[in-house]
Amino acid sequence: IYADPAKRLELYFRPKDPYCHPVCANRFPTSTMLLKVKRRTKKKKQLDAEEQIQPEVQFEMEILGTVTTVYKFQGRMSDFQYLAMHSGPDGKQTSMYDKVLMLKPEKEEFFNRELPLYIPPPIFSRLDTPIDYFYRPDVQHREGYNNPQVSGENLIGLSRARRPHNAIFVNFGDKEIPAQPLDAAVQTWKKVCTNPVDKKVEEELRKLFEVRPVWSRNAVKANISVHPDKLKLLLPYLAYYMLTGPWRSLWVRFGYDPRKHPEAKIYQVLDFRIRCGMKYGYASNDMPVKAKRSTYNYSLPITVKKPGVHTVSMHDLKQGLGTSSASGAKKPASSRYKLKESIYIFREGALPPYRQMFYQLCDLNVESLQKIIRRNDGTESECTERDGWCLPKTSDDLRDTMSLMIKQIIRSTRPALFSSTTSSEDGKEQLAYESAEDEDDEEEEEEDFKPSDGSENEMETEILDYV
Repeated sequence: IYADPAKRLELYFRPKDPYCHPVCANRFPTSTMLLKVKRRTKKKKQLDAEEQIQPEVQFEMEILGTVTTVYKFQGRMSDFQYLAMHSGPDGKQTSMYDKVLMLKPEKEEFFNRELPLYIPPPIFSRLDTPIDYFYRPDVQHREGYNNPQVSGENLIGLSRARRPHNAIFVNFGDKEIPAQPLDAAVQTWKKVCTNPVDKKVEEELRKLFEVRPVWSRNAVKANISVHPDKLKLLLPYLAYYMLTGPWRSLWVRFGYDPRKHPEAKIYQVLDFRIRCGMKYGYASNDMPVKAKRSTYNYSLPITVKKPGVHTVSMHDLKQGLGTSSASGAKKPASSRYKLKESIYIFREGALPPYRQMFYQLCDLNVESLQKIIRRNDGTESECTERDGWCLPKTSDDLRDTMSLMIKQIIRSTRPALFSSTTSSEDGKEQLAYESAEDEDDEEEEEEDFKPSDGSENEMETEILDYV
């Protein structure tokens, strides 16, 4: 039995077997009493031969204390196991535990043995209760129907197939860029743009794209107050979306090609992640900045309890979307849906709101960072997919400098974390920086990557809103 008082209790049928899936119990608060009950039985003396002996039962109860926490086993897959077995030609099952599990240091011969193929499961089921899939019935086609040829378009992949959408997506390698929106995008926006507030928002967004041809969605949300569902319809009406390259996840004004304009260097995106680990002086749990989400942070058994999704109808869009809500009534319409500037601007002395941020280079409001960006001003010769108009490794230099600034802020707010660290002779902080690939690995190891109600991860979720 493995018990984590803060989370769950796990009961193993074979505790020493790594391929044994436990049955899990959730932790619940309670207010009950723990009783000690004794049952005593006394036999009466037999007075008559025909009289049956009636045993006398007595119960003794004693209150030992109160119970404040209980664990309830709600899952029904306690027999969900995986055995390291091999089936021989004669059908006989042979155990492979002594061949695949290294319980002690072994010699080279242990690794050079010929063994049957055995592939352990990468992960057990994340559900502890059986569910019904409710598959659709087979489609009955008419006579003469032929199945489509197998291609990449109708194969089941890791991501869902694109739905009909109004946004135009452009890859870095595409030769042409769109000069105007799709007709469907124009018609959709005209349908919902029926009140003066919508027309004012449209004009404000047009002015933003005149001042700056490339914007992130979070930057737009921090500059104008517009409902997110209406912004999904307005952005494809005025701009196209870059999928890859140095302007990935950004919205670009129609007709503007940043690959042909060296001055577009300042609009490139920087994927910045706060580094944490013992070599930086603080662990992920010590971070004053919480992460947004994590694939690995879940409690068993999985019972997703999300609030009911409110379906937005065309009527809702025409009426202004939530103007009568209680929360919206407290704020003026000019700032009801606005985000804070920190959601897209990096300033010296301030921590980012999340551990992973996507900044445009022009929004790094620190002189030392701008010097790194402007190192090749006037001498830009080629726009590459990795570095854009910047010098090679510019992103790495920016991340290193920003990480040092973050560490100094954390040191000033939580000096106890750095009490055991030593300084160099010149008094400057020395950090062992890692490459962008190493950052990806550390990002996956973070534990509390929970959804937030602030901004969405543009690189992963914004595109799904449009496809």
